[in-house]
Amino acid sequence: MIAPSTRWIGFVANRLVSRGRGVPVLPVLGIAVGVLALTVVIAVMNGFQLGFIESILEISSYHVRLDLAAEGGTAINTKPEELAAKVREVPGVRSAVPFREIQGIVRGGFGQQGILIRGLPPSAAKDDAGMAEKLDFESGFFDIEESDSILLGAELARRLRVQKGDTLTVISVSAIGPDETENTTFTVKGIFRSGFYEYDLGWAFINFDRAGEMEGEAYTLGLKLADRWQDSRILPAVQKLSDARVSSWREYNQAFFGALRTEKLFMFVLVGLIFIVVGLNIYQAQRRSVLERREEIGLLRAVGAGDRAVRLVFVWDGFLVGVLGASAGMALGLLISHNISAFFSLLETVVNGVLYAVSSVSSILSGKAAPEGGFAFFSPAVFYVKEIQGRVIFHEEVIIFLFGLFSALGAAWFASGKVSRVRPAEVLRYE
Repeated sequence: MIAPSTRWIGFVANRLVSRGRGVPVLPVLGIAVGVLALTVVIAVMNGFQLGFIESILEISSYHVRLDLAAEGGTAINTKPEELAAKVREVPGVRSAVPFREIQGIVRGGFGQQGILIRGLPPSAAKDDAGMAEKLDFESGFFDIEESDSILLGAELARRLRVQKGDTLTVISVSAIGPDETENTTFTVKGIFRSGFYEYDLGWAFINFDRAGEMEGEAYTLGLKLADRWQDSRILPAVQKLSDARVSSWREYNQAFFGALRTEKLFMFVLVGLIFIVVGLNIYQAQRRSVLERREEIGLLRAVGAGDRAVRLVFVWDGFLVGVLGASAGMALGLLISHNISAFFSLLETVVNGVLYAVSSVSSILSGKAAPEGGFAFFSPAVFYVKEIQGRVIFHEEVIIFLFGLFSALGAAWFASGKVSRVRPAEVLRYE
């Protein structure tokens, strides 16, 4: 009689695997490919999305904003430097920078463009290291000390055909009446690139006090937190310092971030369909294994093994498939994700080599010159991408690994359901 302990299950399962057909290769490869594909796709998507999110939070919206309106409340009477100094003392606040925004039109030597002008203190780059890190200056540097200084996005400067040292005219159109517009001349002191096309094409920075002369004394205080996920804890402490309206990055960018979250969810689902196909493959393989081992099942049942215990013998096979496949796919996926630029460069080299060989043979046969140009996954002519980055998030990788593991376990469990239909007397009658 087999003991009640289930320690024998692993022993029997390993014997069946080692002396039988072994661990099936195709299901293992299927799980590995699914985990690999989902890991790399999500890592690349995280790279793009987090790049956009960080550009928005570090340059534009900040983590927390205090809007000090010119009318209503007493917040506008607080000097920007004094309020910023008080807010910086709140635990968890990394930086606090006042700014003003102006809707305007900038005119250069070769056209004009509607832009958003942000007035910042001259010390903004020093006070806000996160913003300074995101602004990569192609010429000049963050210099808005003088009142007529202006910093332009690289795409905006290219469209206006201006360089450092050139002058241009800014027309403020934020005022209500057409007679209240103001033409102001500025000198370009720097040209930056943020990696976010909207900012590089439609943003400019000027001196904070000069923006106040153009638009009024109202301003906004932008806060960066040590951990942006702690905004709900810090908001009440910041609100006590002023009667200004306080808003979080979740509220300010809710629609955009919600769209990114939905996009990632659908990508998870679409790529995760691979596991359904692999699961069906494992299911069919396990059903065949149950039919092939009816004699062994009958013998185990005859000596006292229960249905559940015998099923676990075959589920162990699925567990091995899931662990081996998910581990191999995850290891290769993490390797590619951390070297994503080199991986895409290698793929582009291989593809371009094949295309060159095909075009060379075609040109020889047709007598026409081979077309120029090459293949690129993220061509600069189509994508506004300077560098491809992969971002790995730990809990997402755990979820992907569990997808691969449980797809194999689930398939093996359902496939071994026929164990309960095996009757020992019928199987062993002629043995």
